[in-house]
Amino acid sequence: MSTKKNKESFAQALSLLEKEKGIPVAYMMEKIEAALVSAYHKEYGMNANVRVELDLDKDDVKVYQQMHVVEEVTDPETEISLSDAKAVTRRAALGQDIEIRVHPENFRRLSAAAAKSVIIQSIREGERRIAQEAYENQREEIITATVSKIDPVNGNVILDTGAGHAVLLKSEQIPGETFEVDDRVKVFVTEVNKELHGPLVTLSRCHAGLLRRLLELEIPEVSEGVVLVKGVSREAGVRSKVAVASRDADVDPVGAGIGNRGLRINSISAELRGEKIDVIPYSEDPAVFVANALAPARVLSVTMTDERSCRVLVEPDQLSLAIGREGLNARLAARLTGCKIDIKAE
Repeated sequence: MSTKKNKESFAQALSLLEKEKGIPVAYMMEKIEAALVSAYHKEYGMNANVRVELDLDKDDVKVYQQMHVVEEVTDPETEISLSDAKAVTRRAALGQDIEIRVHPENFRRLSAAAAKSVIIQSIREGERRIAQEAYENQREEIITATVSKIDPVNGNVILDTGAGHAVLLKSEQIPGETFEVDDRVKVFVTEVNKELHGPLVTLSRCHAGLLRRLLELEIPEVSEGVVLVKGVSREAGVRSKVAVASRDADVDPVGAGIGNRGLRINSISAELRGEKIDVIPYSEDPAVFVANALAPARVLSVTMTDERSCRVLVEPDQLSLAIGREGLNARLAARLTGCKIDIKAE
């Protein structure tokens, strides 16, 4: 920062950062000056109360130290005699605090190093903020990313999302699925971290929102709002249930969801690594809705015992089907309907 060329390049660098990274020059100046104060304390002592002023136009770094005017100096780092103070300003008086400019040795070298460190950190912060804004616009949406790296120890997958690199945790992957570098994969943006530290974004392939958004992508009637997705319950990689309703009496919501010969729902299932998806008709009548949700089991009757609980009767040969392996069918139906379901054979 000691030559005109350096001054111009430094000033231009700050302006370029503001233009390309959205980091205001005033913000950068404030951060650099704070870093210079910290550098001064580390080099010359923590007791000194100093203020640093960065003057880009004059290519100058000015350091001012606050001193307390006393009759007899006992601490040279914080005190100044009245006679020395009057040499700085004739208005100095005992008990006052005044600022004097100091010229610490090697401070220009420290200044350059501190400024460089702040600029690098601010660039990172600016890039993170830009990525945060990009992800915020994609919150609860699907993005298509490319696999960059797979951690062989924990199974986490590093993805290139276009806005940067993000981690798809093993816990957010569909059980049993595998990836290779350069694979294209659809993920659901569940959370965006607005802090300066920690994972920037949380991605998932297990979230029910992924299935909901895939339905919108693959089924025109859903994206157009003719068919409504009223609910989704999911156990990733195994089975899901989707409740649908139609705004148009001439459109069968289940048929629209499944597609001709199952083409639409099979396409979604393939994206979810073969996950079985039941598409069922939604009903405002909770008893009917519960009966539908327990498909493919045939239900004899549903009795609502209160708003959130019901008793279901099925034929003996339908009991295991209604409950499902390890209770899966009943569990998904309960999540979908919001009811506690007690299933009994007649």
